[in-house]
Amino acid sequence: MIIDFHTHSFPDAIAERTIAYLTERGGIKPCREGTLGSLTDSMKRSGIDYSVVLPIVTHPKQERTINRVSVENNGKNNVFFAGGVHPDSSNADETLDAVKAGGLFGIKFHPDYQGVEFDDPRFLNVIRKAAERGLYIVTHAGWDVAFRNHVHCTPDMILYVLKELKGLIENKLILAHLGGYDMPDEVLQKLIGAPVYMDTAAVLRLYPEKCREIILRHGADKILFASDSPWADQKDYVEIIKSFNLGKEAEEKIFHKNAEKILGI
Repeated sequence: MIIDFHTHSFPDAIAERTIAYLTERGGIKPCREGTLGSLTDSMKRSGIDYSVVLPIVTHPKQERTINRVSVENNGKNNVFFAGGVHPDSSNADETLDAVKAGGLFGIKFHPDYQGVEFDDPRFLNVIRKAAERGLYIVTHAGWDVAFRNHVHCTPDMILYVLKELKGLIENKLILAHLGGYDMPDEVLQKLIGAPVYMDTAAVLRLYPEKCREIILRHGADKILFASDSPWADQKDYVEIIKSFNLGKEAEEKIFHKNAEKILGI
């Protein structure tokens, strides 16, 4: 079994213009159209059994709609969804209760697109509330291709959050991009062994040797296979992980066992 823990899709009505905007903003080309249908087609071609869609709430007013759509589609066509909440939310408790009641496994943050640094008290408040409800927290970590002038989630910020919320969020925090997009040396120096999961989204082709080192040193128990589709090809990322020769037991944990535990499947 293979579970892709980090993908994105957009409603059919806005997918084309959203992908066009993100392509221009980040200077990267997608591997698929960005719709839910194109994701399920990619899964069939790539041998992916399940995918996880991570929506991004860029404004508090989007919370209700995004979470409603996530709950309505969660589990259909072998696709699971996270919920979303904005650090400036005036209804964080209500939003998180709805995410929990709707059966979603957790929430996704993107500090760059949300315009708040990860160690900001606003994030700490929402993270605390989410963890108290037993929800997982997925966050973009490291550089973002559309915000190269400033990093909103650095390894030091992550360590600060872990310290401030010690005893509450251990193994509930999932760091995208193997702990920090385009920051592998700092991840290796500061985050190896921390009580966090890391996903492999978007970085395996950037610096494969460093990625393999991060995976080996952090441990297969805390690594989640992920592509960041539509920005990376799912089949390509499966082959890269296999090329690392991590061993059958490690591959099984990375490809599906860790994700199964988080998703409750």
